[in-house]
Amino acid sequence: MTEAEWQARCDLAALYRITDVYGWTDTINTHMSARIPGEPTAFLINNYGDLFHEITASSLVKLDLDGTVYSKDGSFNAAGFTIHSGVYKARPDVNCVMHTHTRAGTGISVLKKGLRPISQDALAVLDEVVYHEYGMPTSQEECDALGISCQQGSCVVLRNHGLLSVGATIPAALRRLYMMERACEVEIIARGLDEEPAPIEDDVVQGYAARAKAQRASPEFGMTDWKAALRLIEGKGSDWRQ
Repeated sequence: MTEAEWQARCDLAALYRITDVYGWTDTINTHMSARIPGEPTAFLINNYGDLFHEITASSLVKLDLDGTVYSKDGSFNAAGFTIHSGVYKARPDVNCVMHTHTRAGTGISVLKKGLRPISQDALAVLDEVVYHEYGMPTSQEECDALGISCQQGSCVVLRNHGLLSVGATIPAALRRLYMMERACEVEIIARGLDEEPAPIEDDVVQGYAARAKAQRASPEFGMTDWKAALRLIEGKGSDWRQ
């Protein structure tokens, strides 16, 4: 394989380890993927059945947007293929997709009215948040519909399901999902209190969105957080570069 593919494998395996440390796992039932540099129709995803702390660079499965598997061993989650292939087909600018079933994220996904501009965490993502109606997970219709939703925003609340984030890079997708998860946690806490949340003024919301948009335009978006997350898993002695 190319050096670029091996680096993508190492980075994606690290992302799975980071996701595990953050507590975003649902045993074996969520998935992250990365498009292979120089191969726009091919991407990497976890071997279905592996726990996230077990995933290594060499255990990842390589397949294309039509579902052809190039790895000698391993299998992929059918619903995961629907999600990731749908996004990559619709968003050629996206090189990483993350999907979670966390309690906070799934809790927000079942509400008719989801995230509100009531926290700094929400303001970091709110202008990119879109809501995608629940569909048959493994169908072509769902694959196409999710692609359309992702064209409207890079932070997706999958109704009655969970969360999804995308990015031009792995650090960008991680940063988006981290802030979206935080926003969902704060929203859930606020809804359980016997008091209306303090509103944030519209002009502040708009100003924050403009600043956030400018930050996301940088190729370095999310990189500082990524380097910190790598130090976190390295400190645990995890060797994902195998």
